Amino acid sequence: MNARRVAVAIPAFQAAPTIADVARRALGQIPQVLVVDDGSTDGTAEAARAAGVRVLCHERNRGKGAALRTAFDDLFPRGFEAVVTVDADAQHPPEEIPKLLAAWEQGADLVLGVRDHLFAEMFWVRRLSNRLSSRGISFLAGQLLSDVQTGFRLYTRTLYAQLGMPEDRFEAESAVVVRAVRAGFPVACTPVRLACADGRTTSHYRPLIDSLRIARAVIRARMETHSWNRASSL
Repeated sequence: MNARRVAVAIPAFQAAPTIADVARRALGQIPQVLVVDDGSTDGTAEAARAAGVRVLCHERNRGKGAALRTAFDDLFPRGFEAVVTVDADAQHPPEEIPKLLAAWEQGADLVLGVRDHLFAEMFWVRRLSNRLSSRGISFLAGQLLSDVQTGFRLYTRTLYAQLGMPEDRFEAESAVVVRAVRAGFPVACTPVRLACADGRTTSHYRPLIDSLRIARAVIRARMETHSWNRASSL
């Protein structure tokens, strides 16, 4: 695998304590790493630059989906064929990136680094939420996916060019899974290890608001793809 075909994108918000370590370890796997500082006020951008990676900044917090979109709109036009996304809180060990690359090399356009084998280590509310949301989104997508909430992923240029990422916040990652499956892109789930299975202490996820946003986004994505299929059959 030619690493020059792949880049790493790290969306970051208020991640100054962890971003430098994550960025350096990602550089140890892939030579092209981009951090998108999503309106942080704690020195996240400065810490990332000190680690030797390129940084793009949002003037205000716009959400994870918007940060990913900024990264993809920067990286894919540069010729990269795939982008691995890694969370900035050090929950995702960059050393696991080769597992995602292996699934890509086998033909997947979207690779999910799944954690379902670690759900037992999570707080029961988070474990239940992950299981229920994965089942619900799997149903809407039409493919059994064991962990849809993971942010440790690989996206191909082909997938992003066709589907984009219109949502701005956490719901973006769930909606793109539904669109990808319904549009016929190969989606693979690859088990990965985590530094911390739970991640509650570092997550910016708001259970009620973001869960409602995810539900609305995935239903809308399912309706969109239904209209695609109807149009293509006419």
